[in-house]
Amino acid sequence: MTNTNQINTKDKMNKLLEVVSDLRDPINGCPWDLKQTHLSLVPYVLEEAYEVAHAIREDNPDELKEELGDLLLQVILHAQIAKEKNLFDITDIIDMITEKLIRRHPHVFQNKAKVSIKEVEDSWETIKNNEKPLNNSKTPISDRLKLKIRPQPSTKAALIISKKASKNGFEWENIDQIWDKLHEELEELKDALKKENTAEAEAEIGDVLFTLINIARWNKISIEDGLAKTNKKFLERLTYIEENIDGELHSQSKKKLEKYWKLAKINLKH
Repeated sequence: MTNTNQINTKDKMNKLLEVVSDLRDPINGCPWDLKQTHLSLVPYVLEEAYEVAHAIREDNPDELKEELGDLLLQVILHAQIAKEKNLFDITDIIDMITEKLIRRHPHVFQNKAKVSIKEVEDSWETIKNNEKPLNNSKTPISDRLKLKIRPQPSTKAALIISKKASKNGFEWENIDQIWDKLHEELEELKDALKKENTAEAEAEIGDVLFTLINIARWNKISIEDGLAKTNKKFLERLTYIEENIDGELHSQSKKKLEKYWKLAKINLKH
């Protein structure tokens, strides 16, 4: 039986679809919206996803509600553009994710079994691999990883690679070995910088970051959350300095800036 909330949700969703369709109307639509393509919208999809993540980290329900709406708009826009090209529409998107969720959760929708989180993750991975088999591949693990990390930022890709490699036995024996590796990579980075070899230095700083990500993985620490906190902390200290100096930031002496940086650390307590 359909309740009032379901009807209202359906009506509101249809209204949103109509609004986006009107924005893309070739005659009376918005020039900016009409100009957009799947490719041109990529930066906005990423931006909105990060805005959602920020709202979650800030524990701000009002901001989260707004940002989820902005992210939903991106999905609707892509669906509308695809519909205009007779590729697919929003119902195809909904059908596909619904079917995928049911297919990848047999313990909920088929055998109704009680399973652990690890069993769920293992089952998900198995079903996913069966959906997209790599026929006759001699390197299935690396082949799947190459596909999986293509859309990911480098830090997330490094974590995905490390987790998958560790599950398949490619892992350090203890955390001390990773610390030793970090010190080794730092020395190699210093040497590359001394030689003023940009290409080599880029490779070495990548090795340093990859090792740090593995230290975080071993200690169950989020690289993204940690860096987000550092960014926030730095900006709060910078705000404090700007509020307490006379004149522009660039006109201050290094000594004065260092003094106010220390005051910011004391007064902001971080």
